Amino acid sequence: MANTTNNSIESRENKYDIHKRIYDFIIRAIKLVNQLPRNQANQVITGQVLRSVTSIGANDQEADGTLTKKDFIHCYTMVRKEGKETIFWLSLISDTNPSFKPRMSQIIQEGKEIVAIVSAIINKSRS
Repeated sequence: MANTTNNSIESRENKYDIHKRIYDFIIRAIKLVNQLPRNQANQVITGQVLRSVTSIGANDQEADGTLTKKDFIHCYTMVRKEGKETIFWLSLISDTNPSFKPRMSQIIQEGKEIVAIVSAIINKSRS
């Protein structure tokens, strides 16, 4: 019983840890694109996904180490930009690989939530 409680608390804490949430999103995206059928279109799209999704993580980590508010806002603006791009590429995968559509909807939703959270962080930091 205590183990279930600890897992529940850990799950709740991870939900509110943007760094962990971004990292988990990146891992999910990488695993998902690695499972796609190898064809010309998917190869182009997965290359784009991998660039944009890993950029989210790199900019998130850079923001975590900035010294000024201006740099912090800039880094998170890049996280938001790359997040939106990643959502676009994932949506394209979903629409061109029908068998992946159910799994794609979950990861796309997670991407949208991360973008919304990052937007709130940017707005709060500006005020």
